[in-house]
Amino acid sequence: MRNHSLTQWAIFSAPLLILLAIVWFGFQTETDVAVFFEAHRAAHPLLKTIMKAITDWSNPVFYGIYAIMLITALKTRNRERLRFILVLLVVQGIVAGLCVHFLKMTIGRPRPGQGTWFEPLTTHGSHHSLPSGHTTEITGWTLPLVQRLNQKWVTLGLGLYLGIVGFSRIYLGWHHPSDVFFAWLLGSLGGFATSIITSSTLFRKKAR
Repeated sequence: MRNHSLTQWAIFSAPLLILLAIVWFGFQTETDVAVFFEAHRAAHPLLKTIMKAITDWSNPVFYGIYAIMLITALKTRNRERLRFILVLLVVQGIVAGLCVHFLKMTIGRPRPGQGTWFEPLTTHGSHHSLPSGHTTEITGWTLPLVQRLNQKWVTLGLGLYLGIVGFSRIYLGWHHPSDVFFAWLLGSLGGFATSIITSSTLFRKKAR
């Protein structure tokens, strides 16, 4: 893996990691984090509404973006872009879909305010906290774009976007900070997989 890609990933990830560090070092336990933001939501309903809109629409925005890219690639017969999108969709389905749900059910971590005991192999949504599906998915959508476009303003802009989305999951009481952290790692794995597979010779037709 090139050093440039790692530097780009670090810049992209910085906003989220800084926010997580502030939350981690600002409270003694993740339970304290949940209690604080529960009170903050009650005192600031407008901010709660804004955060909910962000968390609800963060991923659907990229459904639209990639749908437009897919249609454009088909119309212009841009096989390279089409390959990128198809690889991305498959990887997202595996990582943000299958892997996330498998881990949630297997680990069975309680969401904030839903108790302290893990319930492995559970189908109860109240114990599907780890990892954060929203954070995994948004990382998987944005990181490949950052690596593909390779522009500083895109890297920083999408990094800020990721940071806000990840923080919204904590603020709204759906996830613990560590859920978001591990989701970022999982989503980054998917993002790198997309970029590596797209740029490789895998699944390409060999020239005769």
